[in-house]
Amino acid sequence: MSIATLACRVFGQQIPNLVSSTISVFSQVPRRYKWKLVRLPQIGHGKAFRRIVHFKDKYTVEPLQVTNLAGRDPVTGRVAVKGIGGGIKHKYHWINWIRDGPKDLNEPPKEEKVLEIFKDGCRTCFVALVGTGRELKYILATQNMKPGDIIRTHQGIPRNSVRPSEGDAYPLGALPVGIKVNCIEKYPGLGAFLIHAAGTFATIVKREEDRTVIQMPNKKLFSLHETCMATVGRLSNIEHASTPVGSAQKNRELGNRPRSGLWQRKTGRFGRKIKPPPKVKRIDGGLNKKPEIVVLSCTEIA
Repeated sequence: MSIATLACRVFGQQIPNLVSSTISVFSQVPRRYKWKLVRLPQIGHGKAFRRIVHFKDKYTVEPLQVTNLAGRDPVTGRVAVKGIGGGIKHKYHWINWIRDGPKDLNEPPKEEKVLEIFKDGCRTCFVALVGTGRELKYILATQNMKPGDIIRTHQGIPRNSVRPSEGDAYPLGALPVGIKVNCIEKYPGLGAFLIHAAGTFATIVKREEDRTVIQMPNKKLFSLHETCMATVGRLSNIEHASTPVGSAQKNRELGNRPRSGLWQRKTGRFGRKIKPPPKVKRIDGGLNKKPEIVVLSCTEIA
């Protein structure tokens, strides 16, 4: 049995031709060399190795169970990202990224009422529980959204731009130029894909035929189809980016371990030691001239 056939049986799927050709080259190596398939730890950002959310088969507003990985690979169990572990355990609230509504312009928009706004430990911005009839779902709350508000959703694109309120969802082609939007679809029907972080927003810059150009928070311009849905307003918890952690204990509560256990004395090598001001230097201009004192620098420390 060749190595390629054995690998296909182990992984339970067909390996691409490029990988098969590579393994066939390895099979020509003399038998005195032993090859072993080893899964190396994946190095990347900590989001992939922070938690696993146990989603259910059908959407529900019931908080979902979470398994904290503490920076370990879920398959091998080895540490893939250092500095992750501990923290306060949170449950995950499943966000419904699709804002659906009527497409016929003669029909009124779909109305939903904001029932509750709360802080979710698994994301930075606030989460809002909205409902209409017997349907409940979670969405990302905007800056000025409060319980009792009525938000509207419509998928039609009228000839003139609509005048939406904060929290309403409309296609990009129906919104006026210069308005702030969030939770934007990358492709029609995909669901909110862009602008999820706290306090962020995108701005509609211009329209080009059936495309709409938006400016992202990093000043990049994206050209999206006019039927892509977007939510009006800026996301909530705008103080998140400017609020410091404040203490080491708070950082541990967030699930971040110390980056190093080595204690070093603050010797001033990195500019943290308060040093006295330099002495005054005396410079003689010449033999026939009286000596003069030139003050180069003089500072006082309070």
